Amino acid sequence: MSVEMTRRTFRPCWCAAGAFLIVVVMAAGCAKSGTESAAPTSTTKTQLDYAIAIHGGAGTISKDISVERRTAYENALENVLRRGVEMLEAGGDALDTVEAVLRMMEDDPLFNAGKGAVFNHEGGHELDASIMDGETLACGAVAGVTTVKNPISLARLVMERTPHVLLAGPGAEVFADETGVDRVDQEYFFSQRRYDAWRKTLEKKSEAKDAVRGTVGAVALDRDGHVAAATSTGGLTNKRFGRIGDSPVIGAGTYASDAGCAISATGKGEEFIRNAVAFQVSMLVELQGLDVESAARQVLESRLEPESGGVIALTTDGSIAMTFNTQAMPRAAADSTGRFEVLIW
Repeated sequence: MSVEMTRRTFRPCWCAAGAFLIVVVMAAGCAKSGTESAAPTSTTKTQLDYAIAIHGGAGTISKDISVERRTAYENALENVLRRGVEMLEAGGDALDTVEAVLRMMEDDPLFNAGKGAVFNHEGGHELDASIMDGETLACGAVAGVTTVKNPISLARLVMERTPHVLLAGPGAEVFADETGVDRVDQEYFFSQRRYDAWRKTLEKKSEAKDAVRGTVGAVALDRDGHVAAATSTGGLTNKRFGRIGDSPVIGAGTYASDAGCAISATGKGEEFIRNAVAFQVSMLVELQGLDVESAARQVLESRLEPESGGVIALTTDGSIAMTFNTQAMPRAAADSTGRFEVLIW
C-alpha cells in the first residue's frame, strides 16, 4: 500500500489526458483547494479502441477500514469494470455500456444508488440518475423516484421515448408505469448500514464513519470513437424530502460530448450545480485545448471548496482523468492497451 492510495492493478498502462478544452465564465468562485489524481499519467498519441472508467462516490473512507470491507469495494469495482470491458471489447457502444455497468452498481448495496440508497429525513428513499450520449448530445434524467429498481434505465427511456430531458417525482413514476421498468417497494432499498448512518445523523452525532458522498458513475469510449456518461445516486443522508442534487442535472453531475469529454461527478451536489462542473470540464477540453486531466484539476481547484468531491472524465482518444479533493474516491479504469486498475485512496 502506497502513502496516497491502495491500488489493485492488472497490467497497468498509465494513460494520459488527451487534447482539446474551454473557458466558461461563472459567477461566485469558491476557495481554491488541492486535488488528488488517480495515478501518474504520461502522454500518449495512440488512439485507443476503447476505454472505460467508473466511480463509487467521493468521501471519507478511512484507510483503517477492515480488510473485508476494502476487499468488498475492490471486488465490486473489479466485477463492474470487467463487465464494461467485455461489452466494449465485443463492439458494444458506449451508451449501452455505461447503462449496464451502472445497473450493476445500483443492484449492489455497497454503493449509494439503487438498492444501497441512503435515507432521507423522513426515512424514505429518493433516487436520481442521468445519462448522456456524446455523439448526439441526447440525454435523459429522472429525479426523486421512489419505486424504480434501476433509475439509470428509466433515465435512458426519458432520453429515447420523450422530447424531454428530466422527469421528476410523481411524473417520473407515471412514466415508469408506462414503460414497464422493474419496480420495487421502498423496503427493497433498506440496508442496515445506511439506516444506522441515518439514525446517527438524526441524533446529531458525528458523521457516520466511512461515509461516501453518494453517487456511482461511468464514462466509456467505444470502438466507433464515441463517448457516453451516466450517473446515479441515492443522494445525501437525511436530505430534505424533494431535494435534488447534481447527479440528474446535465452539465453539473453528468455531461458527454465527443468534441470535449464524457464526465461523471460525485460530491457536494449543490456546489457541482452552482459551478456547472461537468460542463466546464468538457468545455475546457473542447474550446481551450486542455488535456482532460488538467481540465478536471483546474475546475476542482478553482471552483470547489476542499472536500467537495471528484470527477471521472474520458476523451475520444481514450485519455482518462480520475480526480478528487476528498479523502477517497473508489474508482476503476481500463482500456484497450490492457490497463485495468482498481483504486480507493
